[in-house]
Amino acid sequence: MAVPQSHVTVTDSDDIKVVSFSDRKILDELSISEIRDELTALVASQDAIKLLLSFKNVEHLSSAALGVLILLNKQVGERGGQLRLSDINPQIFEVFKITRLDKLLDIRTTAREALNSF
Repeated sequence: MAVPQSHVTVTDSDDIKVVSFSDRKILDELSISEIRDELTALVASQDAIKLLLSFKNVEHLSSAALGVLILLNKQVGERGGQLRLSDINPQIFEVFKITRLDKLLDIRTTAREALNSF
């Protein structure tokens, strides 16, 4: 029986796992740790996973959450998968640019654009 995931919702779009975040603010250490665990388990569940993280509902993101994204990108790559991010709030995207994560991660404007890029 599936256990409901508290911080993320995972849906399927063809062979792509689409992750939406439940929290508007991803700031506290416990939430970030739980999100990391949920996403790591998802990546481990399938080789060559195609994973889209939609930040549509997220208004604030801590620097610790950025570290989780770097780790996740590495894990997905090691398993032959692909990771895309989409729908990032312009203020949050500025942090991605400052930290140069916009060069490391494949970020698309919309979920539709990200889905089409796989």
